[in-house]
Amino acid sequence: MGKNIQEIKDVKGFLPRSVAYAERLNEDFGEGLAGFYKSVWAEREGGLSMKNKHLMVFAVACSNNNVESAVKIMERLHKFGATRAEIVDTMMIAAWTGGIQNFTDFSAAILKEMEKLGY
Repeated sequence: MGKNIQEIKDVKGFLPRSVAYAERLNEDFGEGLAGFYKSVWAEREGGLSMKNKHLMVFAVACSNNNVESAVKIMERLHKFGATRAEIVDTMMIAAWTGGIQNFTDFSAAILKEMEKLGY
């Protein structure tokens, strides 16, 4: 297991499926994908906060009607201190960009997860 792959595994506690699959295909490909993953989620001075990055990916998941991913991201949003108002605003932006039908489709699962997390 390469350095980037091991670092991702250590930080997340598990290896993202995309990295695991890439490594199974080719170790260099796995290392490259793990490096890309690290770069995207790195905290940089003057860059987006982890909370804001997760709000963005939450909006994309919701607007693409990727309910399973959106529910998983809710746990990260909770961990990084996102407020109910921030989550609601993000859901409304997702409805704006993804269409009201997607909003209808993802809202039930998100509202259930929000209740579970105490929002």
